[in-house]
Amino acid sequence: MKELEPQTVDSEIVLNEDGAISTLRPAALAPTDIERRRAVLYSIVLPLALLLVTLLGGIRFSSGSIVYVKPALIYLIFGVGLMILFFVANLIRFDGWISERFDLTKNFINAITLLALFAASVQIFNSVIPESGIPFWIVSFCFLWTLWNNLFSNFDTKRLLRSLAAMFSLAFVVKYVILANLARPADQGWLDALINNPGQAAATWLLDILQFSAATGYLQFFTIAIFVIALWFFPNSTED
Repeated sequence: MKELEPQTVDSEIVLNEDGAISTLRPAALAPTDIERRRAVLYSIVLPLALLLVTLLGGIRFSSGSIVYVKPALIYLIFGVGLMILFFVANLIRFDGWISERFDLTKNFINAITLLALFAASVQIFNSVIPESGIPFWIVSFCFLWTLWNNLFSNFDTKRLLRSLAAMFSLAFVVKYVILANLARPADQGWLDALINNPGQAAATWLLDILQFSAATGYLQFFTIAIFVIALWFFPNSTED
């Protein structure tokens, strides 16, 4: 029979009253390791994820070219409303991020993280709201009405995250599934669209839908996913 090689296990030996080994438990992480991991998450991972959402939220692909769409002014208002909602629902506690109890470096890093969250919030609206025409005004009004009502509702953190995930998912479906199928393809000319599919050509003209390639939808799907995941891991306080 082949002998088993001894292995070293990072664990804690637990003894019973008679001094015999009863169970083996994994050794707990040292407080310094926990603190280091929290610092990496709060100071590096979250800001970079939010900055990535800020970058990707305005990118569109059209006819082999990359277009960057700047956010409309109303998205800044939506971003402010969403940040207020974060504070109201206790997703973020302001004195847990910016406080005289923290040193200057920590306050500076936390301020950058909060600014990155605001920029990502603005760009996530830029991602899911149609760029122009009647759909822009209808979807914008729905977001404005939803945010206004939510400001006066009793939200806990988990309920707020579920609500935001549902809201952005519905807007994504409207823009990149429903409206994208109503509009003529981005690589199809107007004359060809009128001959082969006059309904799509008429909808594109009446609704003033901008045509983008399918890659835009895939990119914005992952952008929304990154934003929701970042919110899930976002702590309401960075106090030790």
